[in-house]
Amino acid sequence: MSGSEFIVSAEDAGVRLDKFLASPARVGSRARAVAALERGKVFVNGHEAALSQASTRLSAGDTVRVWMDRPGSSKPRRVASQVGDLHVIYEDEWLLVVNKPAGLLSVPLERRSDVPSIYDQVEDRFRSRGKRRPFVVHRIDQDTSGLVVFAKDPQTQSRLKVQFKRREPDRIYWAVVYGQPSPPSGTWRDHLVWDEKALIQKETHPRDPRASEAVSEYRTLEAFRDASLVEVRLHTGRRNQIRIQARLRGHTLVGEDRYVYGPDTLRPINFERQALHAYRLAFQHPDDGRRVEFEAPPPADFMSLLKRLRRA
Repeated sequence: MSGSEFIVSAEDAGVRLDKFLASPARVGSRARAVAALERGKVFVNGHEAALSQASTRLSAGDTVRVWMDRPGSSKPRRVASQVGDLHVIYEDEWLLVVNKPAGLLSVPLERRSDVPSIYDQVEDRFRSRGKRRPFVVHRIDQDTSGLVVFAKDPQTQSRLKVQFKRREPDRIYWAVVYGQPSPPSGTWRDHLVWDEKALIQKETHPRDPRASEAVSEYRTLEAFRDASLVEVRLHTGRRNQIRIQARLRGHTLVGEDRYVYGPDTLRPINFERQALHAYRLAFQHPDDGRRVEFEAPPPADFMSLLKRLRRA
Protein backbone atom coordinates (compact mmCIF):
# COMPACT_ATOMS: atom_id res chain seq x y z
CA MET A 1 0.00 0.00 0.00
CA SER A 2 1.42 3.39 -0.99
CA GLY A 3 0.57 6.81 0.38
CA SER A 4 1.52 9.10 3.24
CA GLU A 5 1.84 7.67 6.75
CA PHE A 6 1.49 9.59 9.99
CA ILE A 7 2.10 8.43 13.56
CA VAL A 8 -0.18 10.03 16.14
CA SER A 9 1.91 11.86 18.73
CA ALA A 10 1.07 12.25 22.40
CA GLU A 11 0.17 15.87 21.63
CA ASP A 12 -2.46 14.73 19.10
CA ALA A 13 -3.90 11.97 21.28
CA GLY A 14 -7.66 12.39 21.68
CA VAL A 15 -8.05 14.41 18.46
CA ARG A 16 -10.82 13.39 16.06
CA LEU A 17 -9.68 11.52 12.96
CA ASP A 18 -11.13 14.11 10.54
CA LYS A 19 -9.45 17.00 12.40
CA PHE A 20 -6.13 15.14 12.48
CA LEU A 21 -6.35 14.63 8.73
CA ALA A 22 -7.38 18.26 8.11
CA SER A 23 -4.06 19.59 9.39
CA PRO A 24 -2.08 21.62 6.79
CA ALA A 25 0.70 19.05 7.16
CA ARG A 26 -1.66 16.27 6.02
CA VAL A 27 -4.59 16.76 3.61
CA GLY A 28 -5.03 20.46 4.35
CA SER A 29 -8.75 20.96 5.10
CA ARG A 30 -11.79 19.37 6.75
CA ALA A 31 -13.50 19.08 3.34
CA ARG A 32 -10.58 17.09 1.89
CA ALA A 33 -10.48 14.90 5.00
CA VAL A 34 -14.19 14.08 4.70
CA ALA A 35 -13.82 13.37 0.98
CA ALA A 36 -10.85 11.06 1.61
CA LEU A 37 -12.79 9.11 4.23
CA GLU A 38 -15.86 8.93 2.01
CA ARG A 39 -13.80 7.54 -0.87
CA GLY A 40 -11.91 4.88 1.05
CA LYS A 41 -8.51 6.59 1.01
CA VAL A 42 -7.84 6.51 4.79
CA PHE A 43 -6.52 3.64 6.89
CA VAL A 44 -6.03 3.58 10.68
CA ASN A 45 -3.70 0.90 12.01
CA GLY A 46 -4.03 -0.94 8.70
CA HIS A 47 -7.85 -0.93 8.59
CA GLU A 48 -9.88 1.18 6.17
CA ALA A 49 -11.70 4.03 7.97
CA ALA A 50 -15.20 4.89 6.74
CA LEU A 51 -16.86 8.31 6.82
CA SER A 52 -18.89 7.17 9.83
CA GLN A 53 -15.57 6.96 11.75
CA ALA A 54 -14.67 10.61 11.19
CA SER A 55 -15.30 11.41 14.86
CA THR A 56 -13.10 8.55 16.14
CA ARG A 57 -10.63 9.78 18.76
CA LEU A 58 -7.06 8.79 17.98
CA SER A 59 -4.57 7.41 20.48
CA ALA A 60 -0.85 8.08 20.73
CA GLY A 61 1.02 5.64 18.50
CA ASP A 62 -1.85 5.06 16.07
CA THR A 63 -0.79 4.85 12.44
CA VAL A 64 -2.86 6.87 9.97
CA ARG A 65 -2.21 6.29 6.27
CA VAL A 66 -3.71 8.38 3.46
CA TRP A 67 -3.70 6.62 0.09
CA MET A 68 -4.75 9.47 -2.21
CA ASP A 69 -4.22 7.58 -5.47
CA ARG A 70 -5.87 4.35 -4.35
CA PRO A 71 -7.31 2.61 -7.44
CA GLY A 72 -11.07 3.01 -7.75
CA SER A 73 -11.24 5.88 -5.25
CA SER A 74 -11.64 8.78 -7.67
CA LYS A 75 -15.42 8.95 -7.11
CA PRO A 76 -17.51 8.85 -3.94
CA ARG A 77 -18.55 5.35 -3.02
CA ARG A 78 -22.21 4.45 -3.24
CA VAL A 79 -22.26 1.45 -0.94
CA ALA A 80 -25.03 -0.20 1.03
CA SER A 81 -23.35 0.58 4.35
CA GLN A 82 -23.68 4.28 3.63
CA VAL A 83 -27.41 3.86 3.03
CA GLY A 84 -27.57 1.86 6.24
CA ASP A 85 -25.89 4.70 8.12
CA LEU A 86 -28.68 7.09 7.14
CA HIS A 87 -30.67 7.95 10.28
CA VAL A 88 -34.27 8.16 9.10
CA ILE A 89 -36.63 9.82 11.59
CA TYR A 90 -39.77 9.51 9.48
CA GLU A 91 -40.79 8.44 5.98
CA ASP A 92 -44.08 8.18 4.10
CA GLU A 93 -45.31 8.42 0.51
CA TRP A 94 -44.62 12.16 0.33
CA LEU A 95 -41.57 13.02 2.40
CA LEU A 96 -38.52 11.85 4.32
CA VAL A 97 -37.10 13.36 7.53
CA VAL A 98 -33.50 12.51 8.42
CA ASN A 99 -31.13 13.28 11.26
CA LYS A 100 -28.06 14.72 9.51
CA PRO A 101 -24.71 14.11 11.20
CA ALA A 102 -22.28 17.00 11.56
CA GLY A 103 -19.66 17.12 8.81
CA LEU A 104 -21.99 16.38 5.89
CA LEU A 105 -23.38 19.05 3.61
CA SER A 106 -27.17 19.13 3.36
CA VAL A 107 -26.98 19.24 -0.44
CA PRO A 108 -24.05 19.07 -2.89
CA LEU A 109 -22.36 22.36 -3.75
CA GLU A 110 -21.10 23.04 -7.26
CA ARG A 111 -17.90 24.61 -5.95
CA ARG A 112 -17.31 21.62 -3.64
CA SER A 113 -18.55 18.72 -5.73
CA ASP A 114 -16.11 16.29 -4.08
CA VAL A 115 -17.61 16.78 -0.59
CA PRO A 116 -20.30 14.23 0.41
CA SER A 117 -23.78 15.34 1.45
CA ILE A 118 -26.83 13.91 3.17
CA TYR A 119 -28.62 14.43 -0.15
CA ASP A 120 -26.28 11.81 -1.68
CA GLN A 121 -27.28 9.29 0.97
CA VAL A 122 -30.99 10.01 0.54
CA GLU A 123 -30.59 9.68 -3.22
CA ASP A 124 -28.90 6.30 -2.72
CA ARG A 125 -31.80 5.17 -0.56
CA PHE A 126 -34.34 6.25 -3.17
CA ARG A 127 -32.39 4.62 -6.00
CA SER A 128 -32.12 1.33 -4.12
CA ARG A 129 -35.92 1.30 -3.91
CA GLY A 130 -36.47 2.19 -7.54
CA LYS A 131 -37.58 5.74 -6.77
CA ARG A 132 -36.68 9.06 -8.31
CA ARG A 133 -34.35 11.64 -6.87
CA PRO A 134 -35.26 13.53 -3.67
CA PHE A 135 -36.33 17.18 -3.76
CA VAL A 136 -34.68 19.68 -1.42
CA VAL A 137 -36.95 21.60 0.96
CA HIS A 138 -34.44 23.34 3.26
CA ARG A 139 -30.89 22.88 4.52
CA ILE A 140 -28.73 23.28 7.61
CA ASP A 141 -25.00 24.08 7.87
CA GLN A 142 -22.39 21.41 7.17
CA ASP A 143 -21.16 21.23 10.78
CA THR A 144 -24.64 21.53 12.29
CA SER A 145 -26.33 18.26 13.15
CA GLY A 146 -30.04 17.51 13.17
CA LEU A 147 -33.30 17.43 11.27
CA VAL A 148 -33.61 17.93 7.52
CA VAL A 149 -36.68 17.15 5.40
CA PHE A 150 -36.74 16.05 1.74
CA ALA A 151 -39.77 15.77 -0.54
CA LYS A 152 -40.43 12.84 -2.85
CA ASP A 153 -42.10 14.79 -5.64
CA PRO A 154 -42.15 18.37 -6.95
CA GLN A 155 -45.68 19.12 -5.70
CA THR A 156 -44.80 18.11 -2.13
CA GLN A 157 -41.60 20.16 -2.36
CA SER A 158 -43.56 23.21 -3.49
CA ARG A 159 -46.11 22.90 -0.68
CA LEU A 160 -43.43 22.55 1.97
CA LYS A 161 -41.35 25.41 0.59
CA VAL A 162 -44.41 27.68 0.76
CA GLN A 163 -44.69 26.90 4.49
CA PHE A 164 -41.01 27.68 5.05
CA LYS A 165 -41.30 30.91 3.06
CA ARG A 166 -44.25 31.95 5.23
CA ARG A 167 -42.24 31.08 8.38
CA GLU A 168 -44.90 28.61 9.49
CA PRO A 169 -42.80 25.56 10.56
CA ASP A 170 -41.45 25.37 14.08
CA ARG A 171 -37.66 25.11 13.82
CA ILE A 172 -36.00 24.67 17.18
CA TYR A 173 -32.27 24.32 17.74
CA TRP A 174 -30.07 23.59 20.72
CA ALA A 175 -26.84 25.56 20.97
CA VAL A 176 -24.02 25.73 23.50
CA VAL A 177 -22.75 29.30 23.76
CA TYR A 178 -20.08 31.03 25.80
CA GLY A 179 -21.34 32.99 28.80
CA GLN A 180 -24.87 33.31 30.16
CA PRO A 181 -27.39 35.29 28.09
CA SER A 182 -29.06 38.10 30.03
CA PRO A 183 -31.97 38.04 30.32
CA PRO A 184 -32.12 34.23 30.23
CA SER A 185 -34.84 34.36 27.58
CA GLY A 186 -35.95 36.84 24.96
CA THR A 187 -35.83 37.75 21.28
CA TRP A 188 -32.89 38.41 19.00
CA ARG A 189 -33.75 40.79 16.17
CA ASP A 190 -31.13 41.92 13.64
CA HIS A 191 -30.70 43.06 10.06
CA LEU A 192 -28.16 41.00 8.15
CA VAL A 193 -26.49 41.08 4.76
CA TRP A 194 -24.72 38.16 3.13
CA ASP A 195 -21.14 38.93 2.08
CA GLU A 196 -20.70 37.02 -1.18
CA LYS A 197 -16.93 37.45 -1.10
CA ALA A 198 -16.30 36.39 2.49
CA LEU A 199 -19.29 33.97 2.51
CA ILE A 200 -20.48 35.15 5.92
CA GLN A 201 -23.39 37.12 7.35
CA LYS A 202 -22.73 40.66 8.53
CA GLU A 203 -24.80 43.02 10.61
CA THR A 204 -26.16 46.01 8.71
CA HIS A 205 -28.51 48.97 9.14
CA PRO A 206 -32.27 48.43 8.84
CA ARG A 207 -32.38 50.94 5.98
CA ASP A 208 -29.77 49.02 3.99
CA PRO A 209 -31.60 47.94 0.80
CA ARG A 210 -29.71 44.64 0.94
CA ALA A 211 -30.80 43.93 4.52
CA SER A 212 -32.79 40.87 5.54
CA GLU A 213 -34.47 40.78 8.93
CA ALA A 214 -33.42 37.94 11.25
CA VAL A 215 -35.60 37.06 14.25
CA SER A 216 -35.05 34.31 16.82
CA GLU A 217 -36.51 33.53 20.23
CA TYR A 218 -34.14 32.05 22.78
CA ARG A 219 -34.30 30.64 26.29
CA THR A 220 -31.60 29.27 28.53
CA LEU A 221 -32.10 25.59 29.30
CA GLU A 222 -29.02 25.09 31.48
CA ALA A 223 -26.25 27.37 32.72
CA PHE A 224 -22.69 26.19 33.33
CA ARG A 225 -19.63 27.95 34.71
CA ASP A 226 -18.44 29.41 31.40
CA ALA A 227 -21.21 28.51 28.97
CA SER A 228 -24.93 27.89 28.56
CA LEU A 229 -27.21 25.48 26.72
CA VAL A 230 -29.82 27.58 24.95
CA GLU A 231 -32.87 26.67 22.91
CA VAL A 232 -33.41 28.86 19.86
CA ARG A 233 -36.63 29.04 17.86
CA LEU A 234 -36.17 30.48 14.38
CA HIS A 235 -38.80 32.89 13.09
CA THR A 236 -36.72 33.58 9.98
CA GLY A 237 -34.32 31.23 8.24
CA ARG A 238 -31.28 33.27 7.26
CA ARG A 239 -28.08 31.46 6.46
CA ASN A 240 -25.92 30.99 9.60
CA GLN A 241 -28.59 32.96 11.50
CA ILE A 242 -28.14 31.53 15.00
CA ARG A 243 -24.37 31.61 14.73
CA ILE A 244 -24.19 35.32 13.85
CA GLN A 245 -26.98 36.42 16.20
CA ALA A 246 -25.36 34.72 19.19
CA ARG A 247 -21.99 36.23 18.25
CA LEU A 248 -23.46 39.75 17.99
CA ARG A 249 -24.44 39.50 21.65
CA GLY A 250 -21.09 38.23 22.86
CA HIS A 251 -22.24 34.62 23.12
CA THR A 252 -20.16 32.91 20.44
CA LEU A 253 -21.09 29.27 19.94
CA VAL A 254 -18.67 26.79 21.48
CA GLY A 255 -16.57 25.33 18.65
CA GLU A 256 -17.39 28.21 16.28
CA ASP A 257 -14.57 29.14 13.89
CA ARG A 258 -16.13 31.81 11.64
CA TYR A 259 -18.35 34.09 13.74
CA VAL A 260 -15.77 34.88 16.40
CA TYR A 261 -13.89 37.85 17.82
CA GLY A 262 -10.57 38.23 19.62
CA PRO A 263 -7.89 35.57 20.30
CA ASP A 264 -8.63 31.86 20.68
CA THR A 265 -7.86 32.15 24.41
CA LEU A 266 -11.32 33.72 24.78
CA ARG A 267 -12.81 30.41 23.64
CA PRO A 268 -11.06 27.74 25.75
CA ILE A 269 -13.67 24.97 25.51
CA ASN A 270 -12.52 22.25 23.13
CA PHE A 271 -15.16 21.15 20.60
CA GLU A 272 -14.59 20.14 17.00
CA ARG A 273 -17.49 22.03 15.39
CA GLN A 274 -20.01 24.71 16.23
CA ALA A 275 -22.19 23.30 19.02
CA LEU A 276 -25.49 23.58 17.15
CA HIS A 277 -28.16 20.92 16.66
CA ALA A 278 -31.49 21.11 14.82
CA TYR A 279 -33.53 19.49 17.57
CA ARG A 280 -37.19 19.86 16.64
CA LEU A 281 -39.11 20.43 13.42
CA ALA A 282 -42.89 20.74 13.04
CA PHE A 283 -45.09 21.65 10.07
CA GLN A 284 -48.36 20.90 8.31
CA HIS A 285 -48.25 17.65 6.38
CA PRO A 286 -48.37 18.56 2.67
CA ASP A 287 -50.95 15.85 1.87
CA ASP A 288 -53.70 16.20 4.48
CA GLY A 289 -52.69 19.28 6.48
CA ARG A 290 -52.27 17.50 9.81
CA ARG A 291 -49.54 18.83 12.09
CA VAL A 292 -46.48 16.60 12.26
CA GLU A 293 -43.64 17.09 14.72
CA PHE A 294 -40.23 15.44 14.86
CA GLU A 295 -37.36 15.45 17.33
CA ALA A 296 -33.79 14.26 16.95
CA PRO A 297 -31.73 13.71 20.10
CA PRO A 298 -28.35 15.46 20.04
CA PRO A 299 -25.46 13.28 18.82
CA ALA A 300 -22.81 11.76 21.04
CA ASP A 301 -20.30 14.60 20.67
CA PHE A 302 -22.90 17.19 21.74
CA MET A 303 -23.96 15.12 24.76
CA SER A 304 -20.34 14.54 25.71
CA LEU A 305 -19.77 18.30 25.67
CA LEU A 306 -22.71 18.84 28.02
CA LYS A 307 -21.34 16.21 30.41
CA ARG A 308 -17.94 17.91 30.47
CA LEU A 309 -19.51 21.28 31.18
CA ARG A 310 -21.62 19.86 33.99
CA ARG A 311 -18.55 18.32 35.63
CA ALA A 312 -16.71 21.63 35.38
